[in-house]
Amino acid sequence: MNQFSTIKITNRAAGVAQITMARPKVFNAFDEAMVGELDEALSQLIADPAVRVIVLAGEGKHFSAGADLQWMQRASTATLEWNLADARRFAGLFSKLETCPKPTVARVNGAALGGGVGLLCACDLAIAADTASFAVSEAKFGIIPAVIGPYVTNAVGKRQARRLALTTTRIQADEALRIGLVHQVTRLEDLDAAVDATVTELLAGGPQAQREIKELFAQLAVGPITDEVRDLTARTISRIRGTDEAREGFAAFLAKRPAKWIPV
Repeated sequence: MNQFSTIKITNRAAGVAQITMARPKVFNAFDEAMVGELDEALSQLIADPAVRVIVLAGEGKHFSAGADLQWMQRASTATLEWNLADARRFAGLFSKLETCPKPTVARVNGAALGGGVGLLCACDLAIAADTASFAVSEAKFGIIPAVIGPYVTNAVGKRQARRLALTTTRIQADEALRIGLVHQVTRLEDLDAAVDATVTELLAGGPQAQREIKELFAQLAVGPITDEVRDLTARTISRIRGTDEAREGFAAFLAKRPAKWIPV
């Protein structure tokens, strides 16, 4: 899993893999190569039964500056067909991250700009240092946050997403927390401890239950709870109650012992 040139995969803890974007000289901006390697890394980790949680991080002082401007400049002179194929690969990466059946955590140590904001929004959880900053900056370069738009909108709502995209304003960690862009803010020196504490909580949950949560919640929209939604939730829980994982979870709780899925 270490055949990559733009990213690194490490074992953060038992059952926890970390993908680190490793282009610190350009603030971990991603180009075609990194997009491909991130996609491949996710495929490997999703397929690895030993991996329960995936942490996404950036090497150096920043999380990610988003799309590499040289990549975007190449795209500006390419054909529509090339751009469409390239954009579809880019969109595929975000979809794979968002639909990953295993919990994902963004470790945001510094600036997250453009597509870097999209990456943390596609993760299930985002934990940021108090020195981190965020901007949906594409309009400054005459392009738009199209691929990341749905993920940012899902994270902060349509009006906040529109504000961030139209103004390209850079916000600080406290505001990112207030609008729901990140879930927790901590001092930079405490960032890894905060990530590890969240990972510990994630490892306490049943892996199949977490997979089912992500699949179910992806089908739930904010709004009226219809007959169809009630039936979906009833059918889902009735099926899951009878699984081996559920039986183990109840047995472990009643016996006052750790469930078998918790790493020792």
